[in-house]
Amino acid sequence: MYLILVSVIWGFSFVVIKGVLSSLDSGFVSMARMLLSLALFLPFICVSGIGGRDRVRFMLIGGVQFGLMYVAYIASFRYLPAHMIALLTTTTPLFVALIGDGGHRRRRRRLVAAALLAVAGGAVMMYPDRDLSASLYGVLLLQLSNAAFAYGQIAYRNRMRALTGVRDRDAVGFMYCGAALVTVIFSAATTDWAHLEVSPGQWVALFYLGIVASGFCFFLWNLGARRVGEGTLAVMNNLKIPVGIVASLLLLGEPTDPARLVSGCVLFGAALWVNGRGRGEPEGRTG
Repeated sequence: MYLILVSVIWGFSFVVIKGVLSSLDSGFVSMARMLLSLALFLPFICVSGIGGRDRVRFMLIGGVQFGLMYVAYIASFRYLPAHMIALLTTTTPLFVALIGDGGHRRRRRRLVAAALLAVAGGAVMMYPDRDLSASLYGVLLLQLSNAAFAYGQIAYRNRMRALTGVRDRDAVGFMYCGAALVTVIFSAATTDWAHLEVSPGQWVALFYLGIVASGFCFFLWNLGARRVGEGTLAVMNNLKIPVGIVASLLLLGEPTDPARLVSGCVLFGAALWVNGRGRGEPEGRTG
């Protein structure tokens, strides 16, 4: 349920980014989002209940899942057109499947098959009617972003399972500390502060993205990741794509190909069906 809710919010948040923040420096946007997320969860940080090593571990996980993911994603825009980026982000489920499977040191065909179907579903919906030529460096950056987000989901889930008496809200503040540090360094090196201008409407959008789309949603996404198996988690990583397409249709009036949308949804359904047939997949702990 958490994963579905977050996917819906992220799908509609794409409209906010495209419609309001497209003219704003991307490094500044990432930094602002992470600082606002950190401010939201800073009061909940449990200093006494989490050991020093685990605090560092959570900071590293957050630095990778949220910070490195944003930095690599933003850097890829220098080398790739937007339609290519939209297509290449669909590989995240495969990274979730491979990293999660590697963590258990065994290969499960259904898990990888479900992830590949989810990738295919996303690719069908996002495949552009334009030239697919792209910079290899940009492709690698974007896959680094996908892998970073996938790694963070699995690493956080595994770490929380190893701890007792630690709630998700106690740990997530440390993750945002790591993410904020990464994005602050990136923004300090890339943002043209002398010419940065933020309108009142853009500040409203930033607060929405920082508090809701990043703050609450990353928290709920990792919370939901603990409650499902890797196959379901892998498939759900691409659910935001059809939601985003529907949101763009309803709110921005953008055209789309109904046949692609339906075909992509069918492939998503097939991915969930294949994943549901697996009986050996460990389920997430509900505590």
